[in-house]
Amino acid sequence: MAFADLDGIRIHYELDGDEGRQALVLSNSLGSNASMWQPQIVTLASQIRILRYDPRGHGKSSVPDGPSTIADLGLDVLGLLDRLGIEKASFCGISMGGVVGQWLAVNAPNRLDRLVLANTAAKIGTAETWNARIAIVQQDGLRTIIPGTLERWFTAGFRETHRETVSAIEAMLWATDPGGYASCCAAIRDADFRMNLREIFAPTLVISSTIDPVTPTVDGRFLAEEIAGARYVELAAAHLSSVEAAEGFNAALLGFLAG
Repeated sequence: MAFADLDGIRIHYELDGDEGRQALVLSNSLGSNASMWQPQIVTLASQIRILRYDPRGHGKSSVPDGPSTIADLGLDVLGLLDRLGIEKASFCGISMGGVVGQWLAVNAPNRLDRLVLANTAAKIGTAETWNARIAIVQQDGLRTIIPGTLERWFTAGFRETHRETVSAIEAMLWATDPGGYASCCAAIRDADFRMNLREIFAPTLVISSTIDPVTPTVDGRFLAEEIAGARYVELAAAHLSSVEAAEGFNAALLGFLAG
């Protein structure tokens, strides 16, 4: 178990694969931890070096006091890369992680080789919806939002046929600190890159899902249209395509990283 003490925050991380290989950072969705990427580790770790981590307020990482910003989450990634001596890496973020990826591409382009934005958007939701969710979580914890989250993350068919996988993701949500979750809700609420996408010049792959109610295909297509030269892939899944459509996700990711 490895930790990096950064600027007022402790980040838990895991590093898989040979040191001499290309480095890829995997960045999670809201409410999950680094273990959500297990379907990728099994396939990818023999070919690339993978850095996955628990975002602040999630998993084994420490919980910040009060709301975070997307810059805070992005600086955590840069601090982790600095601590590990990784000058440049590719970055794959899903949902919240994709918003972090956009911040990095705009504010630290020299640190990115390639960028993968999965099931995300330049602007996710509205201030009203995020404020309502923050209020619920602060009052009741995550128990009232978990059923709806699982319905948005996975199609009904997948929930029925992959109960063990869905149960593991549900356990992740139950284990998430409500304060940490609310802190990152604030970061997503305030992030808006709709006017910045043309500043992204890293080679970019956008992955969307045909049945994603959180960040529908119109959001993914907007990213791909606004980011110069971006590739676009659409998978048959709901919001957490890296789990539900792992085979297609991994194939798209590996093909893109191979250039």
